[in-house]
Amino acid sequence: MVDRHLKSREINDPAVLLAMGSVPREKFISADLAGSAYDDNPLAIGYGQTISQPYIVALMIQKLNLKNTDRALEIGTGSGYQAAVLSKLAHHVYTTEIIDQLANESSERLERLGYKNVTVIHTDGSLGLERSAPFDKIIASAAARKPPKALENQLAEGGLIIMPQGGSHFQSLILGEKTGGVIDYKTMISVRFVPMTGAAEEL
Repeated sequence: MVDRHLKSREINDPAVLLAMGSVPREKFISADLAGSAYDDNPLAIGYGQTISQPYIVALMIQKLNLKNTDRALEIGTGSGYQAAVLSKLAHHVYTTEIIDQLANESSERLERLGYKNVTVIHTDGSLGLERSAPFDKIIASAAARKPPKALENQLAEGGLIIMPQGGSHFQSLILGEKTGGVIDYKTMISVRFVPMTGAAEEL
């Protein structure tokens, strides 16, 4: 997967490649999909949600330039795969999931697999996690029409946020950096993510 889908598409950060190669994606999907675990495709994980394709996970994480001192916030735990990759690079990962069953399942899975620096919280991720803010890096795995203010407010000075922005038919990946309390966003590529629910639906 690393050579075929990542290195060939400009994923070149050695730490990101190592992290992607060390997390067993098949452990984060159902057994009947195990044969497709290392294909570069999103896969269904139940509850109307998906696990993102490996290239997009790697691209988003590479753009965050994570350091081992960073406190990272993930919006949309899903099955826990991306949180597991993040945990290899950040000091601690706080990950939010709005679907109760997914939050419980991913928390148990991550604990069972030994990812000790990940905290899964069942909550509306579009509201962030104020009690643990600020965060050095924020990554969202669901699309909102515009970045939720709560996430922007909880991003540390000098921090980075990456997320898909748009509606159900057209989305772009955006990367923002906070400088002087203001976040400057740059548009990257077209993407397709599940919509962010909760308070984000009112944006």
